[in-house]
Amino acid sequence: MPAYRFNLLLIGLTLLVKAFQPAAETTEPFQATKSTPAAKPTETLVPLNHLPALQGDYFKLHSEAVGRAFHIYIRLPEGYDSQADTQYPVVYLLDGDSLFPILAANHLFLTFDDQLPEAIVVGIAYGGFSPAINKRHLDFTPGAADGIAGDGTAAAFLQFLKHELLPRVESHYRADANKRVLFGQSRGGSMVLYSAFTEPDLFWGRIASNPAFRPGREFFYAAPASASRNDLHLIVTSGTADRPQLIADARAWLAHWQGSDKLPWQLEFKVSEGGTHAADSPASYRSGMRWLFQLAPQ
Repeated sequence: MPAYRFNLLLIGLTLLVKAFQPAAETTEPFQATKSTPAAKPTETLVPLNHLPALQGDYFKLHSEAVGRAFHIYIRLPEGYDSQADTQYPVVYLLDGDSLFPILAANHLFLTFDDQLPEAIVVGIAYGGFSPAINKRHLDFTPGAADGIAGDGTAAAFLQFLKHELLPRVESHYRADANKRVLFGQSRGGSMVLYSAFTEPDLFWGRIASNPAFRPGREFFYAAPASASRNDLHLIVTSGTADRPQLIADARAWLAHWQGSDKLPWQLEFKVSEGGTHAADSPASYRSGMRWLFQLAPQ
């Protein structure tokens, strides 16, 4: 074959191969045209909308009281958009990083099986589990002599709830401020108790799941603040397979307060047979919500 024909054939094959190769990636930013709308900023996207049981809203809220930002996830009730005149109970979940996807979705099943009222569920998240980001050991702990130096900023976190988060949620969504519920697990349960002792009127119902009483155990034996409402409720749950020290602390605390006429809330104590420390959170949520809304015993 003559050389010039071979070269033409080689060029033709090269062009054919390139035609079927994927386009090379570029580091240049994509330029939107009139026919191609620009992508929405990441902050405005709510990927959970593709999970119907968690459908709702999200926003990031910087707290002046705490000096840090929180990621706030909102689960809206089934039929929220079509029930424009309906107000709903609102449940605030501490440790929203882990508990929001579990308990907010489970709330839907409880409306099916237990006839629990629909509710707006709010997850208060840090955005990660790394100690550099997640400050639950600070936010959920009262100042105490037996604590670690620098820990114990529950007072500031409570101010964040009272003056920043609750007003934001209840001005943007149809939340019934008279039917607020606070749920916390372990150290979060300690924060639930802290709020009950210091600001009893702030939440109508509280669920402290396997709460940690240390550090600051003595705080939970002091007289709680007085309340102006007479319809407040606090339920504490304790799993029989929880850590021995936590079980002992919970039972000692109950023995101290049970039958007392000095409490500003009705107190209920629920023992979860076989319940472990963290994985029993859905059972604590279920039993707590059933009791708060006066559903028939299981």
